[in-house]
Amino acid sequence: MTALALAAPAVDGPAVNGRRVERAARLALLGELACFPKPGLVSFVDAGSHADMDATSFLRSVIGLSGYFHDMAAAGAAGAGFAALNRIGRVAEVAMFRATGGVNTHRGAVFALGLLAAAAGAAGEGAGPDELCALVAERWGAAVLAARGDEQSHGAAVRKRYGAPGAREEAAAGFPTVTRHALPAWRAARRKGADPATAAVQAFFASVAALEDTNLLHRGGVEGLAHARAAAAGFLDAGGVLAPGWHARALAVHRGFVARRLSPGGSADILAATLFLLALAEG
Repeated sequence: MTALALAAPAVDGPAVNGRRVERAARLALLGELACFPKPGLVSFVDAGSHADMDATSFLRSVIGLSGYFHDMAAAGAAGAGFAALNRIGRVAEVAMFRATGGVNTHRGAVFALGLLAAAAGAAGEGAGPDELCALVAERWGAAVLAARGDEQSHGAAVRKRYGAPGAREEAAAGFPTVTRHALPAWRAARRKGADPATAAVQAFFASVAALEDTNLLHRGGVEGLAHARAAAAGFLDAGGVLAPGWHARALAVHRGFVARRLSPGGSADILAATLFLLALAEG
């Protein structure tokens, strides 16, 4: 338990195992970081399209967030509303920025995985990925949309300029990109023999192809988003990770994103959410 626990009710009984939720979230964040090729994004291999962060930044961030997901599960189990969850999340963001020296490594994941952790606490043991995503929409969706976000954020600027939905709309709808695209892609790849890490690449490409990623709009505008989605769809249409030579094709997409300075951060959060739900489901 960390100082974050002071912001939430301390509930960790039969209905919720906060330590299990915390462990699943940490595995998900590390799994997202390890995923490669992951076009445009930071991994243990390189920093992608980013000059201000690297894998070490993300590892520091994961450590800085210790206790947060446990506390969100406890708050969910205690029936907390979105305002209470948001306060815990704001404390976690401060911890993240302190750990990284002011670099935004996991702000989207703090939001998405935090809500899913709260849903896991509210639902108790045995709830599956679809149930947890639906519970986020049912319990907190309206409040998520009604809440005032950071109007200085890149997401807010993109929403104002392009009218594109962002992380709040994704969460309020029950994470449809997770349930309809990333998670099915991961499962299909696994059924056909891919190992979990390779299946994560497939899930990531499926998310990029489907999501109207505000990070891509911010960096590349409409053309950048269209290029990224077309490149991801082309990779999948060619067989994705199940086709011979897939790694070289995925790496070529990655290098193309880096050349254009494209960074699909929204899809990174979708992948992290997918891996979190899988970690919970598999125990």
